[in-house]
Amino acid sequence: MKSVRPDLPPAHRAIRAMIAAIPRGRVANYGEIARRAGLPGRARLVGTVLREAPATLGLPWFRVLRADGRIAFPPGSKAFREQVRHLAGEGVLVRGGRVDLAVHGWERDVDHLLWGPPAPPARRRRERAKT
Repeated sequence: MKSVRPDLPPAHRAIRAMIAAIPRGRVANYGEIARRAGLPGRARLVGTVLREAPATLGLPWFRVLRADGRIAFPPGSKAFREQVRHLAGEGVLVRGGRVDLAVHGWERDVDHLLWGPPAPPARRRRERAKT
């Protein structure tokens, strides 16, 4: 099957792949998407790719926010309301036009997940019985 846009730059393909990979109920910011796509510092390109992407791709555009968790559309606009509706449908709470990234953010620090401090060891039953 032939691609609709065979001339699509590799950077655009990488960005689309990262947006498509954002899990349901999670959000990411423009800069994060750019970094994950191997394009650090290209957050604005992420916005361009989203704007140019045909709706038929079904990209979860509504899961992409500003770095501070705010929705990029003007508050009260049709696009703003649509994004809030989509996010709410996935259980993502939007308060004052902002999403709490600590609660709903996509795992950003893979190094910490892989190499961070280990979880505390489980207590033994005997230790619990003594207390």
